[in-house]
Amino acid sequence: DWTVNNPVLMPYFNKFMAYYYNNALDWGKNVVVNTKYGYPTNVQVWDIERGKSGKMMQFPWQTDTSVGKKSWSYIDGEENKSPEQIVHDLIDIVSKNGNLLLNIGPRADGTITDEQKAVLLSIGKWLKVNGEAIYGTRCWKKFGEGDTEATKGAFSDNAAIAYTAQDMRFTTKDNDLYAIILNWSDNGTLIKSLNKESIADAKIVRINLLGSDEKIDWKQTDEGLKISFPQNKPCEYAYSFKISFNKKVGEHLKSEAVNE
Repeated sequence: DWTVNNPVLMPYFNKFMAYYYNNALDWGKNVVVNTKYGYPTNVQVWDIERGKSGKMMQFPWQTDTSVGKKSWSYIDGEENKSPEQIVHDLIDIVSKNGNLLLNIGPRADGTITDEQKAVLLSIGKWLKVNGEAIYGTRCWKKFGEGDTEATKGAFSDNAAIAYTAQDMRFTTKDNDLYAIILNWSDNGTLIKSLNKESIADAKIVRINLLGSDEKIDWKQTDEGLKISFPQNKPCEYAYSFKISFNKKVGEHLKSEAVNE
């Protein structure tokens, strides 16, 4: 935690880490050190407390945050984030090669407040429809597009961001690219990253919206991929379009990813 990178303590941390990694070779185990400061991202899993990376990272990283805005534990008068805000953060994190560690604050007897329980159940409801675009996916060659800036850096995630239908994040699995549009639009949206030039000789086989059986109208142009929205919303926020190609469309971590 905050003791890492302290000049008095760093020599001891270095010894701990060397012992751990060296012994892992004898154990035949894959091990990892997760910490906030002091080491490059190819040595540790970089952890950002109550915040996010502003860019795609070459190596896996983590956000650790809480449903409650004020405390990690139970307190009277806690103010909780909305499910939509947490889902938006989850999508942004995964698209940048990160993982979300989400905390709740139980009471002393272990029970969870009704409000935090409702937040968790709502996140689960969204994942039931859209989990395919999150679980087992990797980031694409870019994390997304749109003019609305997400928060970044430690202790920055209390504020909810008002995204538009032009704001989207990408994940990929096999020959499928998931474009998660962060707001609804009856007029559809344009995915500029999927213009004819950007995906070379890969061809779109079909497009569907997760949780919906309605036909999706689409057209690929020099400006990008134009996608219509169906009549009915399959969930309350963040809509996952599954774009299936006849081959993989670009290797992940190819262009935007950075190593710090």
